[in-house]
Amino acid sequence: MTDNAMQLDDIALAGDDRVVPFQAEGLDVRGRAVQIGPLLDGILGRHNYPAPVARLLAEAIVLTALIGTSLKFEGKFTVQTRSDGPVDLLVADFTSPDSIRAYARFDDAALARAVADGKTSPPELLGTGVLALTIDQGSFMQPYQGIVPLDGSSLEEIAGTYFRQSEQIPSRVRLGVAEFFDRDSDGKPRRGWRAGGIIAQFLPEAPERMRQPDLHGGDGYEAGNHSDDDSWTEARMLVETADMDELTDPQIGAERLLYRLFHERGVRIYPSQPVYDRCTCSREKLFGVLKGFTAEELEASTEDGAISVTCEFCSTTYRYEASEILQG
Repeated sequence: MTDNAMQLDDIALAGDDRVVPFQAEGLDVRGRAVQIGPLLDGILGRHNYPAPVARLLAEAIVLTALIGTSLKFEGKFTVQTRSDGPVDLLVADFTSPDSIRAYARFDDAALARAVADGKTSPPELLGTGVLALTIDQGSFMQPYQGIVPLDGSSLEEIAGTYFRQSEQIPSRVRLGVAEFFDRDSDGKPRRGWRAGGIIAQFLPEAPERMRQPDLHGGDGYEAGNHSDDDSWTEARMLVETADMDELTDPQIGAERLLYRLFHERGVRIYPSQPVYDRCTCSREKLFGVLKGFTAEELEASTEDGAISVTCEFCSTTYRYEASEILQG
């Protein structure tokens, strides 16, 4: 916990791969901040993604960590894009209490053209499509899914639209990704990644203070007829001052960033929650999927008397004897 009496140097850092919840009491704002290091290197490194794709997936991973760790139940939260750009699919999911996995699908030729033309911003790489955010509480509950168009906005802007559209909660998200180069223990050049982010949400005791103008084109939309609550305007502007270095620099950390943003209005920092690069695939799960195949599909997938299945998330390959599946 921090207050105005504390000095910046007194703040202990949770470190990488730990989500830090906070509350700015003077602004009626709650949220979470995170810096991700080893987890990100693990996910991106095993796929060796081109840099533009790695940056894009890193943003999705940060967004997933920020939202997924807010779940108060056993379940899964998934961020997924489907679009017509060079990167036509991003998937990142959080399985409670602390597991994250992710992968990206892209077209090599289309990506090469985009890089050659200098069109590597997230909106240009994704193109037109949708962003789906899904909450799955298990087999006895109906999954909830919010869908937001990919309309040329950044992922952080689209996330804000999701919360406003689906949750009616004024929210501001900031995402940052940084690539760095150093040397490993053997002195060989090594590329690494860091990412960070913050989400702030306006949650006053009086619900009417959360009211915002309708999204453009919505029922009742009237441009210029409504202004945001002053506290939320201040909080949003403070979050928007967070730059790339602050979001990703391990010497700053999530706690010092939060102090810098909100200490004049009172900020309370809660115990951090770890997140891990951990896939949920297993030999048993994939065996169950194969059992649902028809005999013709199994035959088409068999090579040298066996079927090999590679998990798209963690790249683990499972090998099954064809007879094992037919008899199982």
